Amino acid sequence: MKVGILTGGGDCPGLNAVIRAVSKALILQHGAEVVGFKDAFEGMVERRYSKLDYRDVSGILTRGGTILGTSNKANPFEYHARDGEDVSDEIVDLYRELELDGVVAIGGDGTMSICHRLQEKGVNFVGVPKTIDNDVAHTDMTFGFDTAVSIATEAIDRLHTTGQSHNRVMILETMGRYSGWIALHAGLAGGADVILLPEFPYELDEIERVCAQREDRQEFTIIAVAEGARPVGGDMTVRETDESSTDPVRLGGVGNVLKQQLESRLNSEIRTTVLGHIQRGGTPTSFDRRLATNFGAYAASLVARGSYGRMVALQDNHLTSVPLESVADTNRRVPEDSMYVASAAAVGTSFGRSDFDIEVADLGDDVPLI
Repeated sequence: MKVGILTGGGDCPGLNAVIRAVSKALILQHGAEVVGFKDAFEGMVERRYSKLDYRDVSGILTRGGTILGTSNKANPFEYHARDGEDVSDEIVDLYRELELDGVVAIGGDGTMSICHRLQEKGVNFVGVPKTIDNDVAHTDMTFGFDTAVSIATEAIDRLHTTGQSHNRVMILETMGRYSGWIALHAGLAGGADVILLPEFPYELDEIERVCAQREDRQEFTIIAVAEGARPVGGDMTVRETDESSTDPVRLGGVGNVLKQQLESRLNSEIRTTVLGHIQRGGTPTSFDRRLATNFGAYAASLVARGSYGRMVALQDNHLTSVPLESVADTNRRVPEDSMYVASAAAVGTSFGRSDFDIEVADLGDDVPLI
Protein backbone atom coordinates (compact mmCIF):
# COMPACT_ATOMS: atom_id res chain seq x y z
CA MET A 1 0.00 0.00 0.00
CA LYS A 2 1.25 3.48 -0.86
CA VAL A 3 -0.55 6.52 0.53
CA GLY A 4 -0.07 10.27 0.18
CA ILE A 5 -0.82 12.88 2.84
CA LEU A 6 -1.18 16.66 2.72
CA THR A 7 -2.43 19.58 4.82
CA GLY A 8 -4.56 22.30 3.19
CA GLY A 9 -5.86 25.73 4.16
CA GLY A 10 -4.72 27.66 7.21
CA ASP A 11 -2.44 26.17 9.85
CA CYS A 12 -4.02 24.77 12.97
CA PRO A 13 -2.85 23.26 16.29
CA GLY A 14 -3.01 19.48 15.99
CA LEU A 15 -2.06 19.09 12.33
CA ASN A 16 1.19 17.34 13.20
CA ALA A 17 -0.68 15.03 15.57
CA VAL A 18 -2.85 13.91 12.64
CA ILE A 19 0.15 13.48 10.33
CA ARG A 20 1.83 11.39 13.02
CA ALA A 21 -1.23 9.21 13.65
CA VAL A 22 -2.03 8.59 9.98
CA SER A 23 1.57 7.78 9.10
CA LYS A 24 2.39 5.60 12.09
CA ALA A 25 -0.88 3.66 11.87
CA LEU A 26 -0.38 2.96 8.16
CA ILE A 27 3.27 2.00 8.61
CA LEU A 28 2.87 -0.12 11.74
CA GLN A 29 -0.51 -1.73 11.09
CA HIS A 30 -0.43 -2.13 7.32
CA GLY A 31 3.20 -1.93 6.22
CA ALA A 32 2.35 1.01 4.00
CA GLU A 33 4.66 3.52 2.36
CA VAL A 34 3.67 7.11 3.13
CA VAL A 35 4.43 10.09 0.89
CA GLY A 36 4.09 13.64 2.21
CA PHE A 37 3.20 16.46 -0.21
CA LYS A 38 4.56 19.91 0.61
CA ASP A 39 2.32 22.98 0.88
CA ALA A 40 -1.04 21.34 0.24
CA PHE A 41 -2.05 20.73 -3.39
CA GLU A 42 0.90 22.84 -4.55
CA GLY A 43 3.10 19.88 -3.71
CA MET A 44 1.09 17.67 -6.03
CA VAL A 45 1.13 20.20 -8.86
CA GLU A 46 4.78 21.25 -8.47
CA ARG A 47 5.93 17.69 -7.62
CA ARG A 48 7.30 18.57 -4.19
CA TYR A 49 7.05 15.46 -2.07
CA SER A 50 9.12 13.06 -0.01
CA LYS A 51 8.75 9.73 1.71
CA LEU A 52 7.73 9.90 5.37
CA ASP A 53 9.45 7.26 7.48
CA TYR A 54 8.51 6.34 11.04
CA ARG A 55 11.27 8.56 12.43
CA ASP A 56 10.12 11.52 10.33
CA VAL A 57 6.80 11.61 12.15
CA SER A 58 8.15 10.87 15.63
CA GLY A 59 8.43 13.66 18.20
CA ILE A 60 5.94 15.97 16.44
CA LEU A 61 2.82 15.33 18.55
CA THR A 62 3.19 18.51 20.60
CA ARG A 63 4.37 20.78 17.78
CA GLY A 64 2.08 23.43 16.36
CA GLY A 65 1.82 24.12 12.65
CA THR A 66 2.52 21.38 10.10
CA ILE A 67 5.79 19.73 9.07
CA LEU A 68 4.38 19.43 5.55
CA GLY A 69 3.61 23.12 5.15
CA THR A 70 0.25 24.36 3.92
CA SER A 71 -1.34 26.89 1.59
CA ASN A 72 -4.72 28.47 0.95
CA LYS A 73 -3.67 29.44 -2.59
CA ALA A 74 -3.41 25.96 -4.01
CA ASN A 75 -6.73 25.23 -5.70
CA PRO A 76 -5.64 23.11 -8.70
CA PHE A 77 -8.85 23.95 -10.56
CA GLU A 78 -7.96 27.68 -10.43
CA TYR A 79 -4.23 27.60 -9.86
CA HIS A 80 -3.02 31.06 -8.83
CA ALA A 81 0.59 30.54 -9.95
CA ARG A 82 -0.61 30.02 -13.54
CA ASP A 83 -3.21 32.76 -13.89
CA GLY A 84 -6.10 30.65 -12.67
CA GLU A 85 -5.44 27.73 -15.02
CA ASP A 86 -7.02 24.33 -14.34
CA VAL A 87 -4.04 22.06 -13.59
CA SER A 88 -6.00 19.25 -11.94
CA ASP A 89 -4.96 16.77 -14.64
CA GLU A 90 -1.35 17.18 -13.50
CA ILE A 91 -2.37 15.94 -10.06
CA VAL A 92 -4.10 12.95 -11.63
CA ASP A 93 -0.95 12.20 -13.66
CA LEU A 94 1.32 12.35 -10.59
CA TYR A 95 -1.09 10.21 -8.58
CA ARG A 96 -0.93 7.49 -11.22
CA GLU A 97 2.81 7.86 -11.72
CA LEU A 98 3.46 7.36 -8.00
CA GLU A 99 1.01 4.42 -8.00
CA LEU A 100 -0.75 5.75 -4.94
CA ASP A 101 -3.68 3.85 -3.46
CA GLY A 102 -5.08 7.06 -1.99
CA VAL A 103 -4.37 10.41 -0.35
CA VAL A 104 -5.30 11.61 3.14
CA ALA A 105 -6.13 15.33 2.99
CA ILE A 106 -6.39 17.32 6.21
CA GLY A 107 -8.34 20.55 5.78
CA GLY A 108 -11.58 22.49 5.95
CA ASP A 109 -14.59 22.75 3.67
CA GLY A 110 -12.54 24.28 0.82
CA THR A 111 -10.03 21.44 0.92
CA MET A 112 -12.84 18.87 1.05
CA SER A 113 -14.43 20.49 -2.00
CA ILE A 114 -11.19 20.14 -3.97
CA CYS A 115 -10.85 16.53 -2.82
CA HIS A 116 -14.38 15.75 -3.97
CA ARG A 117 -13.72 17.18 -7.44
CA LEU A 118 -10.43 15.28 -7.74
CA GLN A 119 -12.14 12.11 -6.50
CA GLU A 120 -14.46 12.39 -9.51
CA LYS A 121 -11.35 12.38 -11.72
CA GLY A 122 -10.05 9.15 -10.21
CA VAL A 123 -7.91 10.31 -7.27
CA ASN A 124 -8.90 8.49 -4.07
CA PHE A 125 -9.20 10.70 -1.00
CA VAL A 126 -9.95 10.33 2.69
CA GLY A 127 -10.57 13.68 4.39
CA VAL A 128 -9.78 14.74 7.96
CA PRO A 129 -11.68 17.87 9.11
CA LYS A 130 -9.51 20.77 10.23
CA THR A 131 -10.44 24.29 11.31
CA ILE A 132 -10.12 26.29 14.49
CA ASP A 133 -13.51 27.84 13.64
CA ASN A 134 -15.20 24.45 14.28
CA ASP A 135 -17.47 25.05 11.30
CA VAL A 136 -16.91 21.95 9.12
CA ALA A 137 -20.28 20.37 8.40
CA HIS A 138 -21.35 16.96 9.74
CA THR A 139 -18.80 16.75 12.56
CA ASP A 140 -19.48 17.91 16.10
CA MET A 141 -15.90 18.98 16.71
CA THR A 142 -12.69 19.70 14.84
CA PHE A 143 -9.19 19.66 16.33
CA GLY A 144 -7.58 23.05 16.89
CA PHE A 145 -10.85 24.53 18.13
CA ASP A 146 -10.21 23.66 21.77
CA THR A 147 -6.77 25.29 21.61
CA ALA A 148 -8.20 28.46 20.06
CA VAL A 149 -10.96 28.64 22.69
CA SER A 150 -8.43 28.13 25.48
CA ILE A 151 -6.31 31.02 24.18
CA ALA A 152 -9.33 33.30 23.76
CA THR A 153 -10.64 32.39 27.23
CA GLU A 154 -7.30 33.24 28.81
CA ALA A 155 -7.37 36.58 26.97
CA ILE A 156 -10.83 37.34 28.39
CA ASP A 157 -9.61 36.41 31.88
CA ARG A 158 -6.78 38.90 31.54
CA LEU A 159 -9.04 41.60 30.13
CA HIS A 160 -11.32 41.21 33.14
CA THR A 161 -8.67 42.45 35.53
CA THR A 162 -7.60 45.50 33.53
CA GLY A 163 -11.19 46.35 32.60
CA GLN A 164 -12.30 46.20 36.21
CA SER A 165 -9.30 48.23 37.38
CA HIS A 166 -9.94 51.08 34.92
CA ASN A 167 -13.75 50.86 34.60
CA ARG A 168 -13.45 50.16 30.89
CA VAL A 169 -15.37 48.42 28.15
CA MET A 170 -13.01 45.71 26.90
CA ILE A 171 -13.67 44.28 23.42
CA LEU A 172 -12.03 41.01 22.35
CA GLU A 173 -12.18 40.13 18.65
CA THR A 174 -11.78 36.44 17.87
CA MET A 175 -11.60 34.51 14.63
CA GLY A 176 -14.86 33.22 13.17
CA ARG A 177 -15.81 34.38 9.69
CA TYR A 178 -19.23 32.89 9.17
CA SER A 179 -19.57 30.83 12.36
CA GLY A 180 -19.08 32.21 15.85
CA TRP A 181 -18.15 29.08 17.78
CA ILE A 182 -14.89 30.49 19.22
CA ALA A 183 -16.47 33.71 20.47
CA LEU A 184 -19.43 31.77 21.88
CA HIS A 185 -17.40 29.16 23.77
CA ALA A 186 -14.72 31.58 24.96
CA GLY A 187 -17.33 34.17 25.89
CA LEU A 188 -19.25 31.63 27.91
CA ALA A 189 -16.11 30.27 29.59
CA GLY A 190 -14.72 33.75 30.29
CA GLY A 191 -17.96 35.28 31.53
CA ALA A 192 -18.33 37.86 28.75
CA ASP A 193 -21.24 40.25 29.24
CA VAL A 194 -21.92 40.57 25.50
CA ILE A 195 -21.25 37.94 22.81
CA LEU A 196 -21.62 38.96 19.17
CA LEU A 197 -21.78 36.26 16.50
CA PRO A 198 -22.10 36.23 12.69
CA GLU A 199 -25.27 34.15 13.04
CA PHE A 200 -27.16 36.84 14.98
CA PRO A 201 -26.72 40.39 13.59
CA TYR A 202 -26.45 42.86 16.47
CA GLU A 203 -28.18 46.12 17.37
CA LEU A 204 -25.82 48.90 18.48
CA ASP A 205 -28.52 50.35 20.74
CA GLU A 206 -28.79 47.06 22.63
CA ILE A 207 -25.02 46.87 23.16
CA GLU A 208 -25.07 50.48 24.39
CA ARG A 209 -27.90 49.64 26.81
CA VAL A 210 -25.98 46.75 28.36
CA CYS A 211 -22.75 48.74 28.68
CA ALA A 212 -24.53 51.80 30.15
CA GLN A 213 -26.35 49.61 32.66
CA ARG A 214 -23.07 48.06 33.76
CA GLU A 215 -21.44 51.51 34.06
CA ASP A 216 -23.83 52.21 36.93
CA ARG A 217 -23.47 48.76 38.47
CA GLN A 218 -20.30 46.70 37.81
CA GLU A 219 -18.47 49.64 36.17
CA PHE A 220 -16.89 47.53 33.41
CA THR A 221 -18.02 45.38 30.48
CA ILE A 222 -16.46 42.50 28.53
CA ILE A 223 -17.52 42.03 24.89
CA ALA A 224 -16.48 38.96 22.87
CA VAL A 225 -17.04 39.49 19.14
CA ALA A 226 -16.36 37.14 16.24
CA GLU A 227 -14.62 38.77 13.26
CA GLY A 228 -17.63 37.99 11.04
CA ALA A 229 -20.19 39.70 13.29
CA ARG A 230 -22.21 42.45 11.65
CA PRO A 231 -24.98 44.90 12.58
CA VAL A 232 -28.59 44.34 11.62
CA GLY A 233 -28.94 45.40 7.99
CA GLY A 234 -25.16 45.92 7.70
CA ASP A 235 -22.18 44.11 6.25
CA MET A 236 -19.22 42.25 7.70
CA THR A 237 -16.02 44.21 8.21
CA VAL A 238 -13.71 43.27 5.34
CA ARG A 239 -10.00 43.89 5.90
CA GLU A 240 -8.86 42.98 2.39
CA THR A 241 -9.55 40.68 -0.53
CA ASP A 242 -7.15 38.24 -2.16
CA GLU A 243 -8.54 36.67 -5.33
CA SER A 244 -5.65 34.20 -5.50
CA SER A 245 -6.76 32.58 -2.23
CA THR A 246 -9.31 29.80 -1.84
CA ASP A 247 -10.94 32.17 0.68
CA PRO A 248 -10.61 35.57 -1.01
CA VAL A 249 -12.40 37.64 1.64
CA ARG A 250 -10.23 38.49 4.67
CA LEU A 251 -12.26 39.74 7.59
CA GLY A 252 -11.10 41.67 10.65
CA GLY A 253 -11.56 45.00 12.37
CA VAL A 254 -15.12 44.74 13.65
CA GLY A 255 -13.78 45.19 17.20
CA ASN A 256 -12.27 48.58 16.31
CA VAL A 257 -15.40 49.61 14.39
CA LEU A 258 -17.50 48.76 17.43
CA LYS A 259 -15.14 50.75 19.67
CA GLN A 260 -15.50 53.86 17.51
CA GLN A 261 -19.28 53.53 17.41
CA LEU A 262 -19.61 53.14 21.19
CA GLU A 263 -17.19 55.91 22.19
CA SER A 264 -19.71 58.68 21.53
CA ARG A 265 -22.45 56.79 23.40
CA LEU A 266 -20.73 55.79 26.65
CA ASN A 267 -18.82 57.43 29.47
CA SER A 268 -16.42 54.52 29.85
CA GLU A 269 -13.08 54.23 28.08
CA ILE A 270 -13.14 51.51 25.46
CA ARG A 271 -10.27 49.26 24.42
CA THR A 272 -10.13 46.61 21.69
CA THR A 273 -7.88 43.56 21.54
CA VAL A 274 -7.61 41.55 18.32
CA LEU A 275 -6.16 38.08 18.90
CA GLY A 276 -5.70 37.25 15.22
CA HIS A 277 -3.20 34.49 14.44
CA ILE A 278 -2.28 34.02 18.09
CA GLN A 279 -5.29 31.70 18.17
CA ARG A 280 -3.74 29.50 15.47
CA GLY A 281 -0.23 29.11 16.81
CA GLY A 282 1.58 27.18 19.49
CA THR A 283 1.19 23.83 21.18
CA PRO A 284 -2.21 22.10 20.88
CA THR A 285 -4.13 21.34 24.06
CA SER A 286 -4.35 17.83 25.43
CA PHE A 287 -7.88 17.51 24.04
CA ASP A 288 -6.80 18.54 20.54
CA ARG A 289 -3.86 16.12 20.60
CA ARG A 290 -6.18 13.26 21.53
CA LEU A 291 -8.87 14.21 19.01
CA ALA A 292 -6.31 14.67 16.23
CA THR A 293 -4.74 11.29 17.03
CA ASN A 294 -8.15 9.59 16.99
CA PHE A 295 -9.01 11.27 13.69
CA GLY A 296 -5.69 10.23 12.16
CA ALA A 297 -5.89 6.60 13.28
CA TYR A 298 -9.47 6.37 12.03
CA ALA A 299 -8.50 7.91 8.68
CA ALA A 300 -5.79 5.25 8.34
CA SER A 301 -8.39 2.55 8.93
CA LEU A 302 -10.62 4.03 6.20
CA VAL A 303 -7.67 3.92 3.79
CA ALA A 304 -6.92 0.32 4.74
CA ARG A 305 -10.55 -0.63 4.06
CA GLY A 306 -10.60 1.25 0.77
CA SER A 307 -13.37 3.55 2.02
CA TYR A 308 -12.45 6.51 -0.16
CA GLY A 309 -14.46 9.60 -1.00
CA ARG A 310 -15.26 10.09 2.69
CA MET A 311 -14.30 12.39 5.57
CA VAL A 312 -13.73 11.40 9.18
CA ALA A 313 -16.38 12.84 11.50
CA LEU A 314 -17.24 12.93 15.19
CA GLN A 315 -20.96 12.52 15.78
CA ASP A 316 -22.59 11.95 19.18
CA ASN A 317 -19.18 11.04 20.63
CA HIS A 318 -18.66 8.33 17.98
CA LEU A 319 -16.17 8.30 15.12
CA THR A 320 -17.76 7.79 11.73
CA SER A 321 -17.34 9.01 8.16
CA VAL A 322 -19.45 11.08 5.77
CA PRO A 323 -19.30 11.57 1.98
CA LEU A 324 -16.92 14.32 0.85
CA GLU A 325 -19.64 15.81 -1.33
CA SER A 326 -21.82 16.48 1.74
CA VAL A 327 -19.05 18.57 3.32
CA ALA A 328 -17.80 20.52 0.31
CA ASP A 329 -18.32 24.30 0.54
CA THR A 330 -20.70 24.13 3.51
CA ASN A 331 -20.40 25.58 7.00
CA ARG A 332 -21.76 24.47 10.36
CA ARG A 333 -23.16 27.54 12.05
CA VAL A 334 -24.26 28.25 15.61
CA PRO A 335 -27.99 27.43 15.87
CA GLU A 336 -30.27 29.59 17.96
CA ASP A 337 -31.33 26.54 19.98
CA SER A 338 -27.76 25.63 20.97
CA MET A 339 -27.46 24.86 24.68
CA TYR A 340 -24.39 27.09 24.78
CA VAL A 341 -26.51 30.00 23.61
CA ALA A 342 -29.28 29.11 26.07
CA SER A 343 -26.83 28.82 28.96
CA ALA A 344 -25.26 32.20 28.19
CA ALA A 345 -28.70 33.82 27.91
CA ALA A 346 -29.81 32.16 31.18
CA VAL A 347 -27.04 33.88 33.15
CA GLY A 348 -27.76 37.27 31.60
CA THR A 349 -25.34 37.41 28.69
CA SER A 350 -26.51 39.65 25.86
CA PHE A 351 -26.22 38.68 22.21
CA GLY A 352 -26.72 42.29 21.12
CA ARG A 353 -30.36 41.80 20.18
CA SER A 354 -33.36 43.29 21.97
CA ASP A 355 -35.65 40.71 20.32
CA PHE A 356 -33.47 37.69 21.19
CA ASP A 357 -35.83 35.48 23.18
CA ILE A 358 -34.24 32.18 24.20
CA GLU A 359 -36.47 29.74 26.05
CA VAL A 360 -34.40 28.66 29.05
CA ALA A 361 -37.10 28.01 31.67
CA ASP A 362 -37.86 24.42 30.68
CA LEU A 363 -35.31 22.85 28.36
CA GLY A 364 -36.46 19.32 29.10
CA ASP A 365 -34.25 16.22 29.04
CA ASP A 366 -31.44 15.14 26.71
CA VAL A 367 -30.66 18.63 25.47
CA PRO A 368 -27.86 18.61 22.84
CA LEU A 369 -24.94 20.94 23.51
CA ILE A 370 -24.48 21.91 19.86
